[in-house]
Amino acid sequence: MTAFRKTQVDLTSNAAPFAIRAERAADVAMREALLDASFGDNRHGRTCQRLRDGRAPAAGLALSAVREGTLVGTVRLWHVSAGGRPALVLGPLAVDPACRELGIGAALMQQALAAARARGHEAVILLGDAPYYARFGFTGEKTGALSLPGPFERDRLLAVEFTDGALDGAEGMIVPTGAALPKRRSVRGLDAQAA
Repeated sequence: MTAFRKTQVDLTSNAAPFAIRAERAADVAMREALLDASFGDNRHGRTCQRLRDGRAPAAGLALSAVREGTLVGTVRLWHVSAGGRPALVLGPLAVDPACRELGIGAALMQQALAAARARGHEAVILLGDAPYYARFGFTGEKTGALSLPGPFERDRLLAVEFTDGALDGAEGMIVPTGAALPKRRSVRGLDAQAA
């Protein structure tokens, strides 16, 4: 006998589908507004933000979910050294609260991890809720000797390996290694030069 699996969300004919694509420059304002709404005004002071500040996301690993022309989800991955081992840090992952029942977060996770694996990355680390991220293979098994540059809850530091042993023996601080963002010249500086 075949067992039928009940879907978590029954989409009606009125529900608009969503698409996941590479992040575009035009997404920046909507992404920032979504992140502010999801994580609040203090998001720039969070520990994992220290791994992203002044850095570009890993090539091909900044994704946007779009529904009816509006950005409704985002995820990015960043190059780090995890106690001397090359890895990626995932985050932030955010979904518009009005769309959280559509499976956008899970779809972003699956696509981001598949893209990271396809690009030859061996491990991904994140700071998040273990019960949610366990379904994507994340555990705290290999992160016990790793630290972040600021306060964090140890049981929320999770990792998944695409290559067995990629994080074996990893210990110490997780530090950013990705490409630095180009320095932008201020408008004031440009105005002063033009005068």
